Amino acid sequence: MDPNPNPLYPDTTTWAILLAVWLGFAVFFVILALAAYVVMALALMKFFAKVGVEPWIAWVPIYSTWKWLELGGFASWIALLALIPYGGLVTSVFLYIGMYRTGFAFRKGGEWVVLGIFLPFVWAFLLGRAEERYEPELIVQAGFPRPLVGYGSVAGPAPTAGA
Repeated sequence: MDPNPNPLYPDTTTWAILLAVWLGFAVFFVILALAAYVVMALALMKFFAKVGVEPWIAWVPIYSTWKWLELGGFASWIALLALIPYGGLVTSVFLYIGMYRTGFAFRKGGEWVVLGIFLPFVWAFLLGRAEERYEPELIVQAGFPRPLVGYGSVAGPAPTAGA
């Protein structure tokens, strides 16, 4: 006698296996997302410290994007668009343009924007290195608005000798 007379509906063993596989994938992706969050926050900490933004801000998800947009010379409220469907795409485009503008302050070309788009944590780690020099006046010389936060902004602190 067949234990499962209807082949369209799997038995409990099959359901248990499917659930275990699904949970395995879910746990894997949660761990992967947490690792990506930690690596990106560490990279942004180094980058923010270099450009005159408080490093702890890198650990606060929407607020770090808020400050990153201000660093690129954009209105900070654009970060809130990430909270609505497809608004994250708009926020990303403004972040990429901000990366391009910020690159001028480090004397970096457009290829660095490509790095920032595909590997933003590498972009932030590399620009946050001690040997990189941040010169925000180069952003204004290139014809872009000055950063709204950090060194070189109207209300920002003066750059230190190591920045």
